[in-house]
Amino acid sequence: MNAIHNVASWRISRSTLAVGICLALGACAVGPNYQRPAAPAGQSYAPTPMPQTTASASGPGGNAQQFVREMDIPGQWWTLFHSEPLNALVDDSLKHNPDLAAAQHALKAAWENVYAQRGAYFPEVDAGVNSTRQKIAGTLASPAFSGATFYSLTTAQLSISYTPDLWGSNRRQVESLVAQADVQRFQLEATYLTLTTNLVNAAVGEASLRAQIAATQDMIDSQSKILDTNRRQFSLGDVAESDIASQEATLEQTRATLPPLQKQLAQQRDLLAVLSGRSPDQDVPAHFELDALQLPQDLPMSLPARLVEQRPDVRVADAQLHAACAQVGVAFAARLPNIQITANWGSATDQMHSLFGSGTGFWNLGAAITEPIFDAGTLKHRQRAAEATYRQAAEQYRSTVMSALQNVADSLHAVQSDAEAMAATARAEQAAARSLSIAQKQFALGDISMVALLNAQVTYRQAELALIQARAARYADTVALFQALGGGWWNRKDVVAAPGVPAQ
Repeated sequence: MNAIHNVASWRISRSTLAVGICLALGACAVGPNYQRPAAPAGQSYAPTPMPQTTASASGPGGNAQQFVREMDIPGQWWTLFHSEPLNALVDDSLKHNPDLAAAQHALKAAWENVYAQRGAYFPEVDAGVNSTRQKIAGTLASPAFSGATFYSLTTAQLSISYTPDLWGSNRRQVESLVAQADVQRFQLEATYLTLTTNLVNAAVGEASLRAQIAATQDMIDSQSKILDTNRRQFSLGDVAESDIASQEATLEQTRATLPPLQKQLAQQRDLLAVLSGRSPDQDVPAHFELDALQLPQDLPMSLPARLVEQRPDVRVADAQLHAACAQVGVAFAARLPNIQITANWGSATDQMHSLFGSGTGFWNLGAAITEPIFDAGTLKHRQRAAEATYRQAAEQYRSTVMSALQNVADSLHAVQSDAEAMAATARAEQAAARSLSIAQKQFALGDISMVALLNAQVTYRQAELALIQARAARYADTVALFQALGGGWWNRKDVVAAPGVPAQ
């Protein structure tokens, strides 16, 4: 009868466990279900329609650029500058930059935390063997069947524990961790975008500095020749000593502008080395010239509704909001009753050879229900803190979206304004070149003084330097626009969203 009773009890307990598991799997998750905030409804980035084409200027880098609405951004957008050295440098940097590698490891760690939390969906099973040598006091009854007070006890046991996710606490925790993994995913994209834009900007900066240094050296050479001519004329009594002094002062002022440019160029080379994963003492094989860079003719113009999908920082804020929303459910579930089911099966004996023999087995099955009754408001305030954090994340998301819209608007205005500035600078450079040509002819005929020729030359060289800077500004504005619009990360195939998951 006892055996029959035990079998019946086991069947009833097994059925109860099965029902409990089914209830847990079918239970709802408490707390708010996350809904992404509505995308901006605007169709533009300015109160009035912006021009669809920029101003143009003569010469390299002066072509007009046109904005193409809903133009998709290539994953390797820097290739639009058509510079093989730049493409090679970026590809090399993506393989060796430590910040990018660190972001990739952070993403892997975030997903491992997700997988670890998912383990709570299943029962925990532990097995163990415990062997002891014991002596019972003579005043106590021996627990051994033989009645011996000095014996060995070996116990082998399988323990199972399971906490049904009745209120979805674990599901909300997994949801929060998945959202945090998304945070790392888009922080990786932000690191990738920052690295590539910094590399392209550093290349443009180097090219601009090389051109400025070359123009300054030409200016120094020309002024030195004029000074030598003046000195010969002074020895013949054709010019005054004041003209010599004026020319010397102008030459030295020009020479003084060269070291700062050389310093900036050296620092740009250091920056390129570090961005590409090298130390400053290691040479970067790529060298950049402005004439070797082509200004992209077509520029993307994404709608604000698409911008929130494209910007990594907005996606980070969205994932943080999602994680905070899920934590509200976790805090809410902690205030509700909880069930824990345990089961043990094993064998115990004082003789190792009979460990799994007849009569040595034991088992137990139990369930416990706990309900918080008094905690001095701890759980309530934790829920309120989670709700406040959720509202904070919502405002931070809104602020991030507004900053993203401003960033794109600023970039668009810069593209337009700097194109107009370059057109004006190019006209000024052409006028200064004509003025210098006329002055040289007049000086050869003796119609003007050396001072007048020198002034014409200085004006031309200054206009030439301004034109170089204006060209570099247009390249930098284009880079800034690609960055502001997200950099086309969604079109890349070399990023893994999660370990074991194919790249998007």
